[in-house]
Amino acid sequence: MKNLKLMGIFFLMLGASSFAQTSNKTIVENASVSQEHTTLVAAIKAAELVETLQGDGPFTVFAPTNAAFDKLPSGTVETLLKPENKEQLQEVLTYHVISGNFSADDIIAAINEGNGETKFETVNGSWISAMIEDEKVKLQDVAGNVATVTMADLNQKNGVIHVIDTVVLPGK
Repeated sequence: MKNLKLMGIFFLMLGASSFAQTSNKTIVENASVSQEHTTLVAAIKAAELVETLQGDGPFTVFAPTNAAFDKLPSGTVETLLKPENKEQLQEVLTYHVISGNFSADDIIAAINEGNGETKFETVNGSWISAMIEDEKVKLQDVAGNVATVTMADLNQKNGVIHVIDTVVLPGK
C-alpha cells in the first residue's frame, strides 16, 4: 500500500492524451471529444442525460471506455440504446455517477478509513464498492464485476472523471 498518494498521478499518466482535460468544459463536452468514449457519449445521448451531466453538479463519473462496453455480452449495447430501453440505460449510466467531487485522493482516503474497502451511493440509489488491489483502485458492483480505474482526476467544470476498464452494473 506504499505510495498510494501518488496513485492519482500514475492513473493520470496512463493514456491521458486520449481524454480532454479542459477544466472549463463540462463532463459531457469533454467526453464528446474522447475517441475512447464514443459509446459512452452515445449512451448518454440515448438516455437523455446530456442536460443533467452538463448541469452544475458536481459529479464524479466513472467513465467506461469503448473497450469496456465491448466486454459486455454481444448485443447488450445495441439493446440498451433502443428507445424502449431508455429507463434501463439510465439506471446503468447513473450507476457510474456519484454526487460530489471525489478526487483519487478522496477515494483512497475513504478506502483507507474503511480498512481496505468503502461503499459509495450512486446517483441511481444503488451502492458500489471501492477497494485497492495490486496498488490500483478498483470498483465492484453488486454482481461482483470489477472495474479498474485506469485514469483518474480528469477535472471538469462540473466535477471529475475517472476512466474505468469495465462497465459496472446496478443490482435489482
